[in-house]
Order: sequence, then C-alpha cells, then structure tokens
Amino acid sequence: MKHFNKIATVCGSFALGLLALAGCEDDHFYEVNSPDWISEKVDSIANSQNQGGDEELVGMMEDVYTIGSTDYSTGWWTVFSKYYVIPDGEKWNAVFNLHINPDAPNTYKNFALIICNDADRDGTGYAEYGAIRYDNQPSGNSEWGDYIDRSYVQSSLTFNTDTDEGIDQLGGKVTLTVDRTDPEAFNITMTNGTVTKTYKQPSALVNLNADASNTNIRCYLVPEGSYIDFQETNIEPIGGCTSAEDKNPVSMVLQGVPEIVNIGTPLDSAMVGVTAVVTFEEGVTANVTAADLTFQAIPDMDTAGEKTLIAVYNKTFKGENCDQPVMASATFEVVEKVESIAVAVQPSRTTYYYYTSAATEGMTDRTLAFDPTGMEVSATYANGDVRTIDNARLTFSAVPAQVGKHTVTITAEEGVTATVEVNVAMSAVSEVFNTATIVGAEDNSTAFWGAFSDDFKVPAGETKSITFTNYSSLAGNWNNYVVVLRNTDTTVEYGVVRADNYGWGAGYDGNASLRLSGGQADWAAWLATMNGAEVTVYVTNCGNGTADVQAVMNGTDGSTSIQYYLGINTVDPADLNFALTVDGSHLVFGE
Repeated sequence: MKHFNKIATVCGSFALGLLALAGCEDDHFYEVNSPDWISEKVDSIANSQNQGGDEELVGMMEDVYTIGSTDYSTGWWTVFSKYYVIPDGEKWNAVFNLHINPDAPNTYKNFALIICNDADRDGTGYAEYGAIRYDNQPSGNSEWGDYIDRSYVQSSLTFNTDTDEGIDQLGGKVTLTVDRTDPEAFNITMTNGTVTKTYKQPSALVNLNADASNTNIRCYLVPEGSYIDFQETNIEPIGGCTSAEDKNPVSMVLQGVPEIVNIGTPLDSAMVGVTAVVTFEEGVTANVTAADLTFQAIPDMDTAGEKTLIAVYNKTFKGENCDQPVMASATFEVVEKVESIAVAVQPSRTTYYYYTSAATEGMTDRTLAFDPTGMEVSATYANGDVRTIDNARLTFSAVPAQVGKHTVTITAEEGVTATVEVNVAMSAVSEVFNTATIVGAEDNSTAFWGAFSDDFKVPAGETKSITFTNYSSLAGNWNNYVVVLRNTDTTVEYGVVRADNYGWGAGYDGNASLRLSGGQADWAAWLATMNGAEVTVYVTNCGNGTADVQAVMNGTDGSTSIQYYLGINTVDPADLNFALTVDGSHLVFGE
C-alpha cells in the first residue's frame, strides 16, 4: 500500500581505450575485439557473475524474471510474482535473489509470501490464508491472516521495532520452501544462509476453494521497497517458466551517477556508487554494481566542465563472456573543490513549531528538520571563483525540539561549514469537530477509503486535535482509524498513517528523518481493546515543511497506548489539511 533516472542507452566504437568517441548510433554494440583494458576488466569480474555453488534442489527449473523496480521504489501491493500452484501432498521450492535497499529505513522493506486458494487475486472466490514476511517482528505486522498462527513462527533474526538495524542481513540468495507433504502439517522455510525464518503449523490447511474437490493452493511473492530476481522453481508457474537458456545483454541503464565530482578525483572512486540495470534477451533484467562495469570519462577528469561517462558491461546473464558487450552513457560535472561557504540569503522559514502530547511527553531527543527553502549559500572554490551552490549539495544538522534559538550547521564538504540561526516555539493547540456524528457503516463493513471525515485545515505553527470513539471489526491491526494529510483540493497527498504504526505517501516513503513510535509490545492485546477505544489525534504543522501526527488511544480495558509519526515531509506549510478515514471500522464523534 505504500508508494529511474533513465539515461538513454548509447553505444559505439572506441579507439585507443575510448579516448575518442565517434559514430554512436542506437542499437549498436561494442565490437567483440575490444581493447585489452576491457578484456582484462571483463575477466576480472567473471567469478563474481557466476551462479555456481547453489544448493541442489530436486526438479528445479530456471524461471528468470524480476519482480519490482530496481530503484527500490516499489510500493506495497503494486507488483507480484507469478502464481505457483501447490497441490496437496507436494512441496514448492523456489530460489531467488532478494535485493534490499541499502538506505531502507524500515525492516519491512523486503518481501512477503502470500498463501491463497486456487483463484486469481481480486477474482471471484479469491481467499487468502495469510501472509508471512521475511523479517520477523513479534510486535509488528510481519505475519497476518485468519489462517496464520504467529505462535508457530521462528526466526534466527528478530526485530523489536520496524526501525531496528539489520535489514541488510535479509538480502542475497533466498531459498523458499512451502511444504504440504505431511498430511498433518503445513510448513514454510525461507533462508539466505544467514537468516532463517520458519512457520511450522501442526495441522493441514483447510480448503478455501469453492470446489471441495480442488485441494490446490497458490503462492506468490510481493516485494516492498525491494526487488526480486527470481531464479528457479520446481513447480511450473501459471503462464510457464522463463527461458532456461543463457541470455546476452541487449541494453543497459545507469543509476546513481553523481551530478558533481571534485576535480582530480579518480574515476573509479567517483563512480563507486554507480549501479546499472542490464536488460538481457527475453526482457530479463539484473542489477549490477560498479565493480562489474568498466568506466571511461570523456574527455578527462583533470579539467572542470561537463563530462560524458561511458560504462561497458561484457557478460551474459549467467556470467559468461558475451558476444556483444553493451554500453550506456551519462553526463556529470567536474568542479573545483569548495574551500569555504557563507550564507548569502537567509532561509524564508526560520521559526519552527512542535507540540508535546501524552504520546511524546517522555521523549528527550526529539528533533526537527532544517528547512532551507529560500536560502542561498555562496561557495568559494579552489580557483578563487565565488558562486551560489545548489542547496541539494549541502547537508544540515537537525534542530532540537526545544523552545529557543538554535544554530544549524551547514556542510558542503568535510570541514567546509557555515551556520544559520532558527527559532523553535511551542505550537498552540485547538480542537476541531466533525460535522457528521458517524464516519463509516456501524457494522464495520466500510472498506478502506470508503468514507471520510471533514477536512480540517492546520495553519503553520498550529496543532489541531480531534477526539472520537474508534470501532473495529478486529479482523486486522489495520482495521481502525486512518489519518490522511493532504492539501486543500486533495490533489496532493503528503502522507497516510494508520493506527498500527504503518504509513505511506510522498512524505513518508524514503523519509530518513521520519520518526515512528515503534508500535505496541503486544499487537494482539492492543487490537482487542480498539473496538470502542477513545482516541485523540493531534496534527501539527511544524512550519518547516513537515507535519507531526500523534495519537493517544484509551482502550476498552482501561489501558492507554500511543502512536506518533514525527517529521512527515513534502508538506506545504501554507496548505496542510487532514482528514480521517476508515478500513473495516467506523468512527463516532461526540460520544
């Protein structure tokens, strides 16, 4: 539920180590009799491309395709693998490479295995047993579904919250097994050799098919903020396997090429973070790193100005030397090193706000993000030139959420800094009231996004609160109230956050500064108290292009739980509104 820079592929012939570039036309490839420096580079990466050493699994067939965007932008429930149908008494083995975003802020940015009946997703009669995600978080939503018992889950890696470190341990070659061979059990194993997660149910699955004689189930994979290069399966999927033959590369797109490089920086050092998406015959793709590519800068790296980067890849999908290497190009700028910086024009927003509710009163290290809107910084370069530097090239220290003046450090390069002052104030709070007394059907049948409260405007520097009684179907943690942040005409959605420590949207996804409360210690116990819970939600317009959402939930058993989402960004401080919506729930105001 949560939501590339494509650079045109060019190719041509090189002479004398690509020091000159001429006659480039689309859809032509570099000649096989390439210069020695390319051949040596190709040979040096042969071992890293080979797929040897795989565990031998019985009856495996190559099924090669990619699930998800290779720039890690795939949102939840937006892309899916093929369907793999598993008859009663059989076992499904799958092997795939899971690519984890190295900058992933949350542990759930991996993949989930969905188990369903023998019907198409969203089709007539479709029913799910549930889902098991690769990460293991007992206090979170790492497994769900009416037919999944979380007490049967074990993992060699457990996260306490969805912001714990260690998600990188989930990446690599994953072997997945869904086992129905035991008539008295249902077992799942997913492992990459480092992290192993199992689900061992001491009973067979019930039959959810409309036709009782059909005992098949289906499984499919759903990535989120990651992508999967599927490799092998022992069960042929619906639609068939992708060709098992090796494939030559046909095109390549570069990613992560730096816009600016300091003069004199070695090319390999400057491009160490570059990756490439290589498309092979039959549309199969793979992500390769800088170590797998050969680079050349045209004309050089020793003078300032715009340069053309040429990258060459010379391997088949299986890592053999290919017949026709492929190339891609990009441009970047070589600049003089920055010696000093100074703030020439102050930022247009220098007063920030925060609000402390019962949800955040215990926090001691709360911060606000610096807002550089309107600010201009001049840079003095090694050659003596002075000109405005793009704010995107700068980094800024955080601002303590404490009343008073604070100094923000602006950094251009290591040791090259300037400062600016901002003021922090406590936000004023006022209550808002919904026009209707009920949002959503009283039997909790209203589907997600099916009913909304009024929209409430939150001016910069202010906090709006609203109190209501939350009623839930109790089917899932998500079947409660949902807070939507958007602009006045609802064409811009800053973020959507749920009652159960989950969200999505432009100001949520990929927001490294976003701070979440971490969820509940016992989600099952929490959910049981939410049908009739009294909830107060606070929305703060921090005045710096971010918004905070806080919630205090008084459960039906007398317990109090909290939730907060601090620093949802991309917000226009002059146009922030919020509304409440439901999902298998309803809200009553004024009780």
